[in-house]
This record gives sequence, C-alpha cells and structure tokens, in this order.
Amino acid sequence: MKFLVARTREWLGLSGSVGKEAAGAAKRGARHAGMALAQADLSNPSQSGLLRRSLSWRGMAAAAGLALSMGAQAAYPDKPVQVIISFPPAGATDVLARAVGQRLSTELGQSVVVDNKPGAGGAIGLMAGARAAPNGYVLYLAATTNQAIAAAIYKDQQAHLAKDFEPIGLIGYVPHALVVPASLPVKSVAELIDYIKAAPGEYNYASQGVGTLSHLEGELFTARYGLKITHIPYKGSVQALPDVANGTATMMFDSVTGSMPLAKGGKLRYLAVAAPARVALLPDVPTLGEAGIENVIPDNRFGLFAPKGTPPDILETVSAALKRALADPDLQASLATQAVQLMYAPGPDLQKVVEDEHEYWAGVVKSANVTAK
Repeated sequence: MKFLVARTREWLGLSGSVGKEAAGAAKRGARHAGMALAQADLSNPSQSGLLRRSLSWRGMAAAAGLALSMGAQAAYPDKPVQVIISFPPAGATDVLARAVGQRLSTELGQSVVVDNKPGAGGAIGLMAGARAAPNGYVLYLAATTNQAIAAAIYKDQQAHLAKDFEPIGLIGYVPHALVVPASLPVKSVAELIDYIKAAPGEYNYASQGVGTLSHLEGELFTARYGLKITHIPYKGSVQALPDVANGTATMMFDSVTGSMPLAKGGKLRYLAVAAPARVALLPDVPTLGEAGIENVIPDNRFGLFAPKGTPPDILETVSAALKRALADPDLQASLATQAVQLMYAPGPDLQKVVEDEHEYWAGVVKSANVTAK
C-alpha cells in the first residue's frame, strides 16, 4: 500500500497539501481494496466475481476521492486581490488604478481593492508591495518613471522595482503638463520665465514629492533657465494642486489627469504639455518643445507587478486578464476623457521599460545633481 501511495504521488507530480490529500485518497482506496481481498474466498467463483466488482467500485471511489481532493484546491483567484499604489487618492495613479481595477475584477471574477500607500517618493508603497506574500493576492501598480527617478535619488531604498518584482504587464501612460494659477499674469512659458526672473528667490514650485517625476521636471526646468525658485514637496497632487490654484505655489508639473478638474473650474492654467505631441483634450496647449524647452518630454508610464517569486501560472492569469481589461472599449473611452492612454504590453516588455528608465533617469539625476532634500 505504501508503494501504491508513493507511486500515486510520483505519477501525479504532486507535492505539499495537494499531494498529501491526493495520496490520502489513494491510501484509503488501497486500504479498502486490501480488506476486500483478505476477506474473499478466491476459490469460490461467486466471491471471486464479487471481489472484482468490489475492487472496481472501490478503485473508482478512490479515483473520485482523488479528483475531489485536487479540486478542493480552488483555482486562483478565490478571494479579493489587493493592488497597492504609492500615491494618495484622486491623483492620476489612483484614477488609473481604480478604473483598471474595476475592469480587472470582472475578468478575474474577484474584487480588486486599491490600497493607497503614499510617501517617501513612492518607497512606502514599493516596499509594501515587495514584502507581500508572492501568491498573487497583493499586486503593485507602479508609476514606472517615478520609481526610476526615486531609485536614483534615494540610494538606500529597501526595495527595487527591477529586482524585487515580477512584471505582469504595461498599462499605459499619462502626459504631464506645466500648470500655474489662473490668477497669475502669465499666458506662456516665456512669460513665466520672465516673471520668475524678475523676483529671484521670491517664488516656489510645488511637486508631488521628493523623487517624483513632478519634482524632477521642476528641477530640470529651473536649471535649464537658471531660475532661483524654491521647491516645495507635497504628498501627491491632491495636496499640491490646491496650493497652486490659490497662488501659494507659482507653478507645478503635474499629470493632465490630476490637474484637469481645477483647470476646468478656472483655477489653473495650462502653459505646456510634457509630451512629444499635443494632447487631444488640450489642442490649444503647446508642447514644451513647441514652447522652446527641450529634453523635458518624459513618458509617465504605468505597469502592474507582483512580488518576486510569484508562480508563473498566476502571472499568466493576471497578465491575460489585464490584456482583456485594457482592450475594453468603454474603459478606453472613459480614461481617454482624462488624458489616459491605455497600452498593454506583456511582462518581458514591461521589464525592458523598467530597466531602460532606471538607466536613463539615473543619468539625468546625476547630471542635474538632484538630491533628496
């Protein structure tokens, strides 16, 4: 019987709790079969035939027990999935995560819950995602450009997007824009530069936090024109933008998605978009290149990741569900109204994006001498 149990586990390639349950089913079947064999009088034709039928039924019962035991291990996912992001509610990352998460929940057949963990240039959320159990129930939606910048600025980060995660799939990108208070007497980038230069050291610019794309865009802009202006970091757009709108801050680089409500309400003015081409929602707003500012055209990309060591079959399940979710026309149309461009790519492509961005932004941070201050 021990041989039968061992061979059953070997044949099925089972291990752990599934293997133990399956082997248990086989063991019980073998035990019953052995009892029937010991009690039978094989010289009696009627008992011999009865034995054959008994063994057949007991074997089928053992097989059924084995199948039920294996089926008891529910297919992934069998409970809600948590998606961590490194930014507070209402910003571009939050808007994107909740919209995609809602559609992803339909594809996976389970609720997808967004968990906001802002702070430290994205490091808090990043570490929470990296330290989660690699079972597919905690994922991390990253602003990959922000994480690449933070990795270059915060040298002692305890988690790394390229090393401590499994890439699931690219989600898309959101363009940034240079915004100022609607009350500020400037209507172009050139006028803003002259305005700041007229009173060196008297103005400040807001960002989503130290080590964010918003921060580095501001640093590159001010360095490019030698502007003496103070950096004021906030914990995300939702805290920073109101201070830009009321004039506490003179300017800010922020996502079109996050700044759109205040711009529509007449509180903010767009001066330029940090994109290679004009944004369809803002056809009258020039690109930074058109405004004469070169080399500040980042792609603010987003991707979905799982903790290192997550099984390949789970990664494939989520990646396939993500691909279907992003192809949904209603989701695409809804996010397009907020300047979000969805663009799926598989895990290996996302990994290449992450590696390239880390290399590029490390060079930019070094050349601009940006530090965590």
